[in-house]
Amino acid sequence: MFTRHPNNPLIKPRDVKPSRSDFEVIGAFNAGATTYNGELLLLLRVAERPIRSENTIIPCPYLDDHGDLVLKQVRSDDPNYNTRDSRLIVDKRSGEVWLTSLSHLRLARSVDGVHFAIDERPWLQGEPPYETFGMEDARISRIEGKYFVNYTAVSPNGIATALASTRDFVQIERHGLIFAPQNRDVTIFSKKIGGQYICYHRPMPSGLGRLNIWLATSPDLIHWGELSIVLDSRVAGRTGGGAPPIRTEQGWLSIYHAADANQRYTLGAFLTPLDQPGRIIARSREPIFAPEQPYETSGFFGNVVFTCGAIAEGDKLRLYYGASDETTALAEASLSEVIRSLQP
Repeated sequence: MFTRHPNNPLIKPRDVKPSRSDFEVIGAFNAGATTYNGELLLLLRVAERPIRSENTIIPCPYLDDHGDLVLKQVRSDDPNYNTRDSRLIVDKRSGEVWLTSLSHLRLARSVDGVHFAIDERPWLQGEPPYETFGMEDARISRIEGKYFVNYTAVSPNGIATALASTRDFVQIERHGLIFAPQNRDVTIFSKKIGGQYICYHRPMPSGLGRLNIWLATSPDLIHWGELSIVLDSRVAGRTGGGAPPIRTEQGWLSIYHAADANQRYTLGAFLTPLDQPGRIIARSREPIFAPEQPYETSGFFGNVVFTCGAIAEGDKLRLYYGASDETTALAEASLSEVIRSLQP
């Protein structure tokens, strides 16, 4: 159903200026998407790491209690650390995890939705104590003329979800954490339902439980409750929210991600009634989008397609997605065709 844009990937790490002269950008991906003042805006997750002066030393950047940058230096051959995963370092003695990059949110602007001008400075950067390992995977929901941006807040305290808002993408108000660890992949609906704000979220249980998509309601976008499971992951692996739900005549269309035991990420979709976001009436039985092209199957973390933002313009659905945790790409489809493909 989806046609990849011939210019893919639209945004590569080399297109983004590092926030510091001693850093290099290794990823520009998993962007939230919206429209504002006649432009299409993406809020990119920009992953940076210190430029290595020695191949045997792996620097792990983080922010201290004052918000200052600190580098933890780990030797790649140190037997006390697991260094096999390029994304993180694990201390075998304590179980502590350190990331090898630090992410922030960066604004990219486009008139045609294909060619983007990327700001030279971060739009939002991490702050202690809950974002000392950075911020990731923004989703943008426009509600009553205001743009609410939720994102993953990462620190040694765990993976949480935080919220910010803006009216003009210049002035930003932070609202702090809205879900405690471990919880991520929050997608906030663009309209109240039954007088309440609604979101999907994905708790991350360990031991018992699967990685399912849950629903929550809120009177103010800050305090969330009335929790219930919406989508069961069905198999070993995980599911999680993708782009914020899209309002259509047929119901709310949600595009979500699923990962199998081999960490291959694909996209699926489901539909709920406009007045009952917790009741699925149709769902994809097979992935609607999967990694196939070289920029999706290989890269920083291959075999990944992951969306945080989609734009519906009439019957055209523009899906902006991260490929291999490295680049940003675009695929387009007929909105009505996607909905017709779903099964009860």
